[in-house]
Amino acid sequence: MLSGVLTLIDLDGREHPIATWAGYVDATDLTAATGWRLRTSGLCKGDVCVPLFGRAVTAPEDPELIDLDAWATVLGMLVAHDDEHDVVALAPSAASHQRETVAGKAPRLTLDDVDGNPVAFHDLTGHKRVIVTWASWCGCRHELGGWQRLQDELADAGLKIFSVALDADPEDARPWIEAAAPSYPVAVDTAHVTAERLGITNVPSVVWVDEDDNIVKPPTIAPGDNQFVDFTLIDAEQHHDLLRAWVRDGVLPESAGADAPQRSDDELLALAHRRIAGHHQAAGRTEVAQRRLAIAQELAPWDWTVRRGGIAMTGGDPFLGEEFTSFWEEWDASGRPGYIPTT
Repeated sequence: MLSGVLTLIDLDGREHPIATWAGYVDATDLTAATGWRLRTSGLCKGDVCVPLFGRAVTAPEDPELIDLDAWATVLGMLVAHDDEHDVVALAPSAASHQRETVAGKAPRLTLDDVDGNPVAFHDLTGHKRVIVTWASWCGCRHELGGWQRLQDELADAGLKIFSVALDADPEDARPWIEAAAPSYPVAVDTAHVTAERLGITNVPSVVWVDEDDNIVKPPTIAPGDNQFVDFTLIDAEQHHDLLRAWVRDGVLPESAGADAPQRSDDELLALAHRRIAGHHQAAGRTEVAQRRLAIAQELAPWDWTVRRGGIAMTGGDPFLGEEFTSFWEEWDASGRPGYIPTT
């Protein structure tokens, strides 16, 4: 009865083959991919069940076939569709994303390093930590050494730096990681789940997390050093001095009281379309990837991880190319939205 297969990209950026028939997906495959199982009490995963409240998520008279869009709506998810190539990607809705971030806890992140080995952020629980996000398409790729100096300075006070490269391919980040040879862990987040869950739209962004996994300062821009201060217009020592005060004396800066950034449904859906673009680029379909990125860029026009990161993903020049310089001029003239320094 099943007539096709689509690729489902889950919330962690992992890809799963899902059998399909007449617009529905196979319930067993969907459960294997996501962990959510249809039961009489609703959609359940572990001890959590989400009631259906009369909403239908299956094909008429066949509980083994799931309406993916209806299923996603029940679970507070969005679905980005590429029907031409049988690819879909999931993203949290704005409402569900806000519910998860309102508690102020850092998301559980287990990512791969440049060689594919897992590195878990929560292995560092019990320490004050700074999540430092950067990318090979940003001048901040040269700043890993600056973060190493800060790590060395504050190690005795208990600081742990956790670095995340928001790149489409680990090999893009490898030269900069190997040149700096940092002692702190460096992950490469090709699916950009770190950016999605923390509300990061530009790099270099930092997030401060205390010993008990509470986010005590939401994302702000903080360069590792002053190599590019003429471009960033932000003095790196402004952040570093405030970090020293928190690590050594427990004093939090003014920016620690800011609300965590919240994305709209469109902005979250943009990240799902970006993952579909990455899927196509990895398969060598650059033109298809560019078309998918154009959708993502329209949905999230000020998200640098989508705009500038997308240029790099498909082989463009994210530094001096016309596409980037045009975007930069538009962004700069608009007041640099999203570029918030630590104060």
